Order: sequence, then C-alpha cells, then structure tokens
Amino acid sequence: MDSLTLDQIQLFLAVVDQDSFSKAAKKLNRAQSAVTYGIQKLEAQIGVPLFDRAAYRPALTEAGRALLSRARRIAEETNAFRDAARSLAGGLEAELTIVLDSMFPMPRVVEALRAFTERFPTVPPRVYVQSLGAAAELVLDGTCMIGLLPLVFSDMDLLKHFPLLTIDLIPVVAPDHPLAAIDGPIETNVLRDYVQLVLTDRSALTAGRDHGVLSGRTWRLGDLGTKQSMLVAGLGWGNMPAHLVAADIAQGLLKVIKPVEFDARTAHLVMCGAYLADHRLGPAGQWMIEHLADSIGRASPAASGDVEQKPVRTKAVKHRRDKRKPPSGKRR
Repeated sequence: MDSLTLDQIQLFLAVVDQDSFSKAAKKLNRAQSAVTYGIQKLEAQIGVPLFDRAAYRPALTEAGRALLSRARRIAEETNAFRDAARSLAGGLEAELTIVLDSMFPMPRVVEALRAFTERFPTVPPRVYVQSLGAAAELVLDGTCMIGLLPLVFSDMDLLKHFPLLTIDLIPVVAPDHPLAAIDGPIETNVLRDYVQLVLTDRSALTAGRDHGVLSGRTWRLGDLGTKQSMLVAGLGWGNMPAHLVAADIAQGLLKVIKPVEFDARTAHLVMCGAYLADHRLGPAGQWMIEHLADSIGRASPAASGDVEQKPVRTKAVKHRRDKRKPPSGKRR
C-alpha cells in the first residue's frame, strides 16, 4: 500500500461533512472530478470502499464508518501539531510546570489554570503538589518553572518571589480525643502526653528542624490529606490550614484547641509565588506569574465557614533578591 497523505484524509472528511462530492469540492476549491478521483484512489489504496454511491448522496459504508473516527483523530492531531509548532516558533513554552505547597488553596490554582488554558491552549500545564522544602526544591533544581511556596522557602537569593496570600494555621483534634475535653488553654506538659501529628518530607531544606512541635510524642507524615484523616480519626492532635479543616470544624469532626505555647509567628503562613532569579520565563510563564499576582491580590477572602484566606495585596509583581541563604526549613 502506498503511503496515505493528509490530503486524502481531508478529502474523506470533507465529503462526509458536506454529504456531497460537489459540495466538498466547492469547500476545498477544487474540481469535483479531482475530489472523486482522490476518494477513488484512497479506496484503492486501503482496499475497501468508503462510500456507497448507489443513492443520490454518498453514504458511508460499514468500513467508512469504522475508519471515520480514526480519520478525525488524525486531522485533529495534525491541527494540534501545527498549532503547537507555531506557538513554539513564537517563543511559547512547550509546557508550563508548576509546583504548589500542599497547604496552598487549590481552588485558587484551579481558577488560574482555567484562565491559563483559555489564553494558551497549546501549552499544557504540569502540576506537582509537595510539602515543605520538597516543593521549593522542584523550583531550585529547574523541574518546575513556578512555585507557590511558603515565604520561608521562597525568600532566598536564588529565587524571585512575591507574596500572594496568608494562611492561618490552627491546632485541632477530634471531639472524642482527651484534649478536646479541655475548653481553656492547654499547658505544654499536658500536650506532651499525647501524639502530635507533624507534616514532614525528605527535603534537605527541612532536615533537622522542627517548628510548632510541642509534644514529646510525634508521628511524622508526608501527606497533608493523610494528616487530616488521622486527625479526624482521633489518632493525635496537630496544626492544620484553616481553610482545609473549616468544614470538619463546622460539622463537628474536629475541634479547635488552645495550646498555651502555640507560636503566633507560625500561625500565619505567608504563601508566595516564586521562580529562579537567573531564569527568564517565557510568555506563558510570565503571564501566569502576573495573573496570580493580580487575581489573588484582588480576590476577596474565601468564604469557607468562618475561616479567611487573607490575600496579600500587591500593586505589581515584586521581584526581590536578598543575600539570605536557603533556609534549613521547618516542619509543621
């Protein structure tokens, strides 16, 4: 069989869509005889008839119906190939890679990605979700163009960054946990008798340091969803982003407790957008950076129970470089 051509596929689809050889010829600006000959040659090459010509209008044969979906996929992929090639030739990135800290509010990211795909339909996003220093490392090693990270991991000379919003961290426990029976402040010596669930990762940026850990008994968890499930199950107490547990608190699945030594400095977690200071973003990446700064900066606090996600207002993307070294990290 001779090699099939894209022109033959387009001829086939034109006849199907126009339901007529003459109308297909008019659409393609060709002579009807050329269209008829092209379809006949295609049928001869593949060894099966595509159209039944017994009636006034050509009707697809069984083989024609079976091959139609494949022909459409070929045409769609060809168009996508052409559009992607034009985008790359124009300087657009092949894909947009983003990593977000597991505490970053996902609805804000989904909203930004929806707007991004409308603006750049040929640039597919690749999204990673990591915790603590592991998210920052994906930006630092070049795996991801953009990171949505806590300030402690983005405020370094290797990264340009800008604040987006502030997340409240609150200590919670299941209502049937012994700590839930204490309505007032809870002394640290009492907390030490109970398991504290602590978010951790394998990143070198978080090695060897703990923040917000008050209990002498800890379970280390690498996933925020797992930590939430274990809290609801009553396996321990721990600090969680307020927007993630607002519904659990409202439904009585979790209760806020009041450790005496709860550090207010770690209770308000500033989240930033960040990218490598020595790397120039392409048009798609730059658009996403500016969109995040603008849309989240203008957004009103999220209505999730009584919990607020506080946007950090910025007039423009603020690029900061200082002389700080990368942080040794923290666990929460």
